[in-house]
Amino acid sequence: MPVFRDYTPERRNITTIVAKYNDHKKDLQIDFKNRCGYCNSPDSWKLTYYEIDHFIPEDILTIKSNTDYSNLIYACRSCNNSKRKKWPTNNEKVPNANDEGWVDPCDNTYNSHFSRRPDGRIMFETNLGKWMYASLKLHKPQHQVIYNLEQLDILIKELEDLNNTVKNDVITSLLLNTYRN
Repeated sequence: MPVFRDYTPERRNITTIVAKYNDHKKDLQIDFKNRCGYCNSPDSWKLTYYEIDHFIPEDILTIKSNTDYSNLIYACRSCNNSKRKKWPTNNEKVPNANDEGWVDPCDNTYNSHFSRRPDGRIMFETNLGKWMYASLKLHKPQHQVIYNLEQLDILIKELEDLNNTVKNDVITSLLLNTYRN
């Protein structure tokens, strides 16, 4: 079964004071490798722009500021709108309790809560993962479609590379026919 994602994003220790949290968007794109922190969809396949989520919702924040880089997540609109201001513990220091709440996508344990089916569907693997799965609406078909488009892109690139290394008209014709069919 394919792993949920190959890479756990790592936020750099950016302490620059900014006027608006959106001023961090370019840095978040780099740290999250242009992928949604929650569903792992690349921003290249989304028709709507990517947003910045406050991992701990702004309404809960008492210790951190709303521009604190360590609290920001590069997120697709679907995940950001699904997550909204959900924070079941209502405690800034406690992201989850009793199998409800969140794991920061930059935490190495985030991946253990989800997996991918061979057809690209995201599945939950833990009770906490089940809660996040439902809250983020990771059952939506768009996540499966985007994953499969990305896999198709990889295969096309491999075929193109193979075609560039093989200088044989018969093989090139076979590769092109395989690609087109």
